[in-house]
Amino acid sequence: MKAVVIHGAGDLRVQEREVPTPGAGQVLVAMEFGGICGSDLAYYAHGTSGTAILRTPMILGHEVAGRIAQAGAGVSGLTEGTAVTMHPARYGPGPLAPHLGERTNLHHDVRYLGSAAPTPHQDGAFAQYVLAEAGQIRVLPPGVSTRHGAVAEPFGVALHAVHRAGSVQGLDVLVNGVGPIGALCVAAARARGAASVTAADIAPAALQIAAELGADHTVNVAAGEELPADVPVVIEASGAAATLGPVLAAVARGGVVVQVGNLPLTDRPAVLGNLVTREVEWRGSYRFVDEITDAVALLAGQVDVEPLLTHTFSIDEARLAFDTAADPGSGAGKVLLDLG
Repeated sequence: MKAVVIHGAGDLRVQEREVPTPGAGQVLVAMEFGGICGSDLAYYAHGTSGTAILRTPMILGHEVAGRIAQAGAGVSGLTEGTAVTMHPARYGPGPLAPHLGERTNLHHDVRYLGSAAPTPHQDGAFAQYVLAEAGQIRVLPPGVSTRHGAVAEPFGVALHAVHRAGSVQGLDVLVNGVGPIGALCVAAARARGAASVTAADIAPAALQIAAELGADHTVNVAAGEELPADVPVVIEASGAAATLGPVLAAVARGGVVVQVGNLPLTDRPAVLGNLVTREVEWRGSYRFVDEITDAVALLAGQVDVEPLLTHTFSIDEARLAFDTAADPGSGAGKVLLDLG
């Protein structure tokens, strides 16, 4: 089978790998679509993603959907041909710290598809066939294509970010930075009952996608347009440290900022004074707990992610797909690989 393998910064190859065989409690999924994520692009550009350093070749990808090809012993209810997506995380046996409650996304021992954090690395799912534990599988509802199902994982990230803000029902929400995750945060806030959603970015193409996903207002920061004032909830999805000052000035006194955009690990200047004087709550948001299940349900009619899916490439065109996703001038939203 073919697989998309990262060997180092700039060294992406489509290689042949053996088709795995499912063991007890496992399923083999024939992959159909995969979405290129920011972490995939980071491995491609730098050989690192956050604190994870690529040390050996690794199959990329964790935003995927396909169909059950074979079920191992002891697996029931997952028959051949069933359309599915998958939760990318598997957790070790150790318990969560008591103060974490059910926040499994913060488990100290986790293996995530396409992650170089553990050693040996955890291969991802940009391959024609992938093994998964039965518990990782989420069946797609009738009418939800595998093309849309590949967006369930990043949509789960967006839903988790909105959940970290608390209830947004009836509140105005600002999403700062509307790349794929930010655009999905717009859809998530809308689905969770926000009174209005404003999208801010420097790219007109991204703002257009955000509008199609439910943004009531758009702000083109590059054109000199200013962020709104006194917003109760801000989802910061740009990951640009320079935006933190304007964001903290935009949030209402006593409001909440959820940081879902990955901030740089190196020192960067940021104006944070309003964090204190406005008594703002600044909350991090990392992956998700089980919001991927909510995402799958919302894809069945309530949320249309098609406007986000701007480009599709075959698995043999993986390098071109990655270059397109990484190019700010391409106008790309979510770039998909056709893995079938």
